[in-house]
Amino acid sequence: MGAEPNTAQLLAEWRDGAVDARNVLIARLHPELSTIAAARLRAERGTSLSTGDLINESVMRIASSEGLSIADRTHMLALASRIMRNILIDHVRSKMAGKRKHQRVELTTRVDGDQRFDLLTLDSALVRLKVLDAQLAELVEMRYFGGMTVEDVALATGLSEPTVKRRWQVARSWLLDALNNPIDEE
Repeated sequence: MGAEPNTAQLLAEWRDGAVDARNVLIARLHPELSTIAAARLRAERGTSLSTGDLINESVMRIASSEGLSIADRTHMLALASRIMRNILIDHVRSKMAGKRKHQRVELTTRVDGDQRFDLLTLDSALVRLKVLDAQLAELVEMRYFGGMTVEDVALATGLSEPTVKRRWQVARSWLLDALNNPIDEE
């Protein structure tokens, strides 16, 4: 019996079309994907999505993406986190469509204590930030939605930890200002 393939080997095999490699990779990353999904759903009220739903939908979207090149484990987790964010936002928007009374859906993040953000307001702020600086928006996604540490972000982006910390301070300050001063989109 040979040694088990590492994550980089599984990613390479998946890119080459090996469905078995994808399945082994997802099984290997499932505990981390579960942690990310649970963190996203933790503070939501009235959602019909489960952790499993969020993981399955994100994996299906990744698997069906054409020409996707995933570099490593950290990149895969960051991508899954971003997709989970999009799934949650799509879910909130679909729930709100055609209803008169809506419950505010909040995201609780443990990044800077127990902060709570309205998910749609946060998404709107991230869209604005992405226009100004796509890298800062990606940093916010990795930290808030992916629950990634500064070290994880440094690995995923190739930046040094001090650079990530400085950029995180800028992104967090901008984001808090944007959340306190939202733009009405009606």
